[in-house]
Amino acid sequence: MTIKKILILSSLVLILFSSFALLKKPKPVLYIIGDSTVRNGDGTGKNQQWGWGSFMTGYFDTTKLSVQNHAIGGRSSRTFISEGRWDNIFKTLKKGDFVIMQFGHNDAGPLDDTARARGTIKGIGDDSTEIYNPIRKIKEVVHTYGWYMRKYVKETKAKGAVPVICSLVPRNNWKEGKVIRSADSYALWAKQIAEQEGAYFIDLNELVSLEYEKLGETEVKKFFPADHTHTNKEGAILNAGVVVKALKQIKPSNLKKYLLK
Repeated sequence: MTIKKILILSSLVLILFSSFALLKKPKPVLYIIGDSTVRNGDGTGKNQQWGWGSFMTGYFDTTKLSVQNHAIGGRSSRTFISEGRWDNIFKTLKKGDFVIMQFGHNDAGPLDDTARARGTIKGIGDDSTEIYNPIRKIKEVVHTYGWYMRKYVKETKAKGAVPVICSLVPRNNWKEGKVIRSADSYALWAKQIAEQEGAYFIDLNELVSLEYEKLGETEVKKFFPADHTHTNKEGAILNAGVVVKALKQIKPSNLKKYLLK
């Protein structure tokens, strides 16, 4: 066989393999967004604090689904958007992807303080107010918690992706042997937005509280070495397990078919 024929054959083989690569569909992506209770620090646990999102990959068949935890500490439903983090996800979001979201822990802060300026207006209405943001040094229109959550859901669905709202995991706060819930505020508002916008809903606030109460206050305290909000590895694994168990029970949901048996 001449060198010319070998080169032609090699080129044809290369073209053939390239065509197969182009025809192969990209894997769907599970995007996880939220605050430090979902991903703490750089996600390596070097401060002995972990978020539940850091353990989600182990539950899925990653040969068929890519799991990306974009949660970051200190963010609210508002600042995850205003910092451009949601825009970066939205650019690559595609039909068949999934977005699991959990916000609320940081939304109760001030709207325009010089430390964080991350708060949102309470509730799910269309209320808004213009403030001067001393961090970003610009005027900014701040909306309700529900407004921002609604934006995530609507834009996820607009791309043909599937939104899953989680209510915020509970803090290690107890009263008379029971975990104090957020059932009249952020957990309720998360549920209401899911119902209004047709998103799946996981009531982590309630489900994790029930798990904590089975263990008891003394045992649960071991999950919180630094404060009453951030869990250690064992606590984060428990919370991740609650999320996965809830995903298995959601009907209908294409996401659970990617879970490992």
